[in-house]
Amino acid sequence: MFRKFLILLALIMSVSSTWSAKRVEQDRVLDLHGDQLGGDFTLQSSQGEFSLQQLRGKVVLLFFGYTKCPDVCPSSLALLSQALNELSDEELQQVQGVFISVDPKRDTFQALDEYVSYFHPNLIGITGSESEIANVAKLYGAQYVEVKLEASAFAYAVDHSATTYLISPQGELRFLLPHQTPSVMILEAIRYLLAEG
Repeated sequence: MFRKFLILLALIMSVSSTWSAKRVEQDRVLDLHGDQLGGDFTLQSSQGEFSLQQLRGKVVLLFFGYTKCPDVCPSSLALLSQALNELSDEELQQVQGVFISVDPKRDTFQALDEYVSYFHPNLIGITGSESEIANVAKLYGAQYVEVKLEASAFAYAVDHSATTYLISPQGELRFLLPHQTPSVMILEAIRYLLAEG
């Protein structure tokens, strides 16, 4: 039943999912069981070193973005937050959202903490050096590029892919959910991974 749901979701989202930079491929919804994307990594949070391995036993929702993102990040995190708000307290204890900043020049730990806490308490903001972030992005197939903004106080924006990566309690990347995946579908995917154990 859930596999049929994913196939339908893939068909719907492959038509509707787009983002602002045409240099990056369109996001895809995939069940990645057994595929090679993903893996453990270590970056930094305001609380110190953060390792994905610390979250074994939890479903992880991983997203790459930045705090000054005008639309993609806020809308994606709002949908993620809506899904998290539908979980029971018991389920919520087994789920963690992770927001990786691809703009380490501007996204301080304080900025990240303030940003993610606006959306949901089960979100943590992490970052690292430019090379560390690039290595993690490569692991997950995420893409981003800095774009100069003429006559703007921000100086530049970061166009980035807008996939939410769902990682199983065993640390395996299982699903890619593209931008604007409805919260009800995110919720179903979370519960599917929780039920798998």
